[in-house]
Amino acid sequence: MKKTGLLLLLLVALALGGGLVSCEHNEKNTLPVDKRLELLDAKIKKDPKNARLYYERGKVLMELHRMGTAIVDLQKAIQLDNSQASYYTALGDAYFSNGDAGKSYETLQKALKLDPTDMEALLKMSEITFYSKDYDRAMETLNKVTEQDPNNKTAFFMKGFIYKETGDTANAVHYFRKLIDLYPDYMPAYEEMCVLYAEQHNEMAVEYLQTVLKLDSMNTNALYAVAMMYQDMEEADKANELYVKILERNPNDKHAWHNRGYLNLVLYEDYPAAIDFFTKAIDCDNQFVEAHVNRAFAYELKGDKANATIGYKTALQIDPNNEKAKDGLARLK
Repeated sequence: MKKTGLLLLLLVALALGGGLVSCEHNEKNTLPVDKRLELLDAKIKKDPKNARLYYERGKVLMELHRMGTAIVDLQKAIQLDNSQASYYTALGDAYFSNGDAGKSYETLQKALKLDPTDMEALLKMSEITFYSKDYDRAMETLNKVTEQDPNNKTAFFMKGFIYKETGDTANAVHYFRKLIDLYPDYMPAYEEMCVLYAEQHNEMAVEYLQTVLKLDSMNTNALYAVAMMYQDMEEADKANELYVKILERNPNDKHAWHNRGYLNLVLYEDYPAAIDFFTKAIDCDNQFVEAHVNRAFAYELKGDKANATIGYKTALQIDPNNEKAKDGLARLK
């Protein structure tokens, strides 16, 4: 019923999206990316020993998500001039984007040896250690960021998120509120406050939800958190209303369809409606084992043993160790 790790990563990615951009100014950034690449190709052809040109082309290739080629260019830039921290930082970023956190970390360490104040390198190191759940090291690096920039938006958000992940709600709230005070239009901070209060079944979540939707009318994460709060509190009508709003924004949200099914299965005891909603969740993802199990259970409660049996068997084909499906089949024998 609950969205887990993916939601956390999406929130962090959203917050970091504006925090790890290059601080360097490039007058050609107003040109289309393909035009910039074309110009750099021509310049490198004329001046093939210019490290800066390979660095700039590597950054453009990263914008195009051509990470393998970007890595080659950034390595070439370092080969030609290994004294520039920014070259190592860019290469570390490319490695990370290419899924190699180990090489990214090693490369960023080299950047910080050249320039211990390199903000981009520090933030990227914090991101890597955060994703690997090395929270102590992430916090240590973030402290180095805030020593230079006491109100750094990305650092504050990550600190709040780390405190949330480690169960220190008071400090998490402190950092998210501080973010809101400093950056009143920073939606991720409101979203996190909404989620935190929803997890506590605190109606303050609704106030933060309203602000989130003012800043981002298409946001579904905060809507989902408050819907789950109402579902846990067995306030089915309020939960259902929010799931409907989620589906208006994203008709393929399998969790919203599934949870509407759950409301009808458990709270309304409307088994045909529950079956319909679970079917819609399965239409979004036919490997959604929880929806198969719960639809089978709805068929079982409706007295349709044939479809219940099919449903439990389908669930076991997806997850042979699913205990609920095994118990369901045992009941039907």
